[in-house]
Amino acid sequence: MRADIIRIYKSVHTWTGILTGMALFIAFYAGALTIFKEPLERWASAPVAPITVPVGNAQALILQTLRSNPEAAKDFTIYLRDAEHIPARMGWHVRSSDADDHDESAVRHYVATWDAQGVAQVQQSQPSPLAAFIDVLHRVVGLPVDNDPNRWIMGVIASLYTLALVSGVIVLLPSLVKDFFALRVGKNLKRMWLDAHNVVGIISLPFHVVMALTAAVFAFHDGIYFLQDKMLHEDKLTSAFRMPTSAPETAPVRDPASLLTPLELVARVHALSPGFVPSMLQYQQVMGPRAVVRVWGKNTAAVSPRARGGFVAVDPYSGKLISSDFLPGHQSTPNLWVSSFFALHMAAFGDTIVQWMYFLLGLAGAWLFYSGNLLWIESRRRRAPKQGHERPVQRLDVRLMAAATVGVCLGCVCGVSLTIVGGKWLHGYVGHLHAWHQALYYTAFFASIAWAFLRGGAQAAVHLLWVAAALTLAIPVTTLLAWSIPSLGWWAHTSVAALGVDVTAFVGALVFAGLAWVTSRRVQHGASDSVWSAHGATAPCALSSLKNPCVPLS
Repeated sequence: MRADIIRIYKSVHTWTGILTGMALFIAFYAGALTIFKEPLERWASAPVAPITVPVGNAQALILQTLRSNPEAAKDFTIYLRDAEHIPARMGWHVRSSDADDHDESAVRHYVATWDAQGVAQVQQSQPSPLAAFIDVLHRVVGLPVDNDPNRWIMGVIASLYTLALVSGVIVLLPSLVKDFFALRVGKNLKRMWLDAHNVVGIISLPFHVVMALTAAVFAFHDGIYFLQDKMLHEDKLTSAFRMPTSAPETAPVRDPASLLTPLELVARVHALSPGFVPSMLQYQQVMGPRAVVRVWGKNTAAVSPRARGGFVAVDPYSGKLISSDFLPGHQSTPNLWVSSFFALHMAAFGDTIVQWMYFLLGLAGAWLFYSGNLLWIESRRRRAPKQGHERPVQRLDVRLMAAATVGVCLGCVCGVSLTIVGGKWLHGYVGHLHAWHQALYYTAFFASIAWAFLRGGAQAAVHLLWVAAALTLAIPVTTLLAWSIPSLGWWAHTSVAALGVDVTAFVGALVFAGLAWVTSRRVQHGASDSVWSAHGATAPCALSSLKNPCVPLS
């Protein structure tokens, strides 16, 4: 391939990466954590009284609750298993009519259980918003609200991301075989980082292609589905996911006493798909003529259309199958094609091994964007002359990019760790935890950016890595303190899922501490004509001008 064409693609790869790298770091770091969204929910959920209603008695709870709260008949859920983040056997939520479908802060949650006299008791619940908040960071690349404009921004970034992937592969093609597994470790740190960047990028290329394409589809899927539904499916494509419409006022109200029991519904589904493991039953419009129950669950041997699995739609009165279009292992080819976009993006297939693989690939992707910016910065270093002791002042744009990269990327890490521990620290002391999660994250995020521009990328990188290590270590320390000092009002769940969060955070804290130590040595003893040096005229703060550099702070 001609050298001038390679240069063009290299320029495209560099600038698309620079434009999207920091936003994609946030998306990939937060996205890696949302792979284990349920363990996070369990870790952050305050302890509740054990569920006292067996699944076999759930029918009686349903009937009592609907008699006293008929509005719940519109949409409620029966949970088939017990866990820390499930406060009761029966629950439902009410969303503000003017709220966006993805705005979890506009939802009020209710649960029903039996009191000491065996009477149905309804109360409002406050599930932990932690996992949902981190998921929003992932879905809209760090923006605070998951709405249409922010998803469109994410879609544009995903499109540029795709362009960066294609151009990067073309740039590497001439030397792909020779340099694929080359990792030249030595004094030339830039070469070592470039080799590592290339190796990680090529190995994880299929994963990144999937992420880029599916993210673009998610961003614009409402428009895509609208056109597809109108042009190909005659308004039938979204009917399975659309809430059943209310019946005319003259339609008779159905008696919920005739409902099949949850165990009978589960048995009907098991006969249809023995490998499908139900986790909950979602009842909709059960007192109307279009009553339906979605039996949600997973089948590890099949592709699921959503992160929480798939469902089969059943008539709750007759047990008749309404739709299996979203039942893992029983989907038609067109539906399986659409579901694959969700499954490949959310790891909604396979078992725990697949989830860990996606988790590690997500973290590797975050490192890929961070290292890409570092390579751009280092490639624009003004080198000191071989003779003499004068050290050059680095370009302003290079210093600004160094500070921004350190501030945004490490600010995201610090903010996520702080908001995780904040879920336990603030429980019982504040109301509206969702707003506090936002406040904690964005305070740490913008404070990190400000510190990076104030102190410069080199010194701020060391400081913020130590802060990230301390805040991440605070996650398992909080659990240890909860065990040791119950009067603090915190909690320590003993399930494997919840303890896995603590173990993973402990390992992460060690990694950040190791990076802080290595970065400190680089700052103190590395090449003095680098942005990443703490010595001499090469370390002015990022906000200084070329003509009037500030005094070094080291």
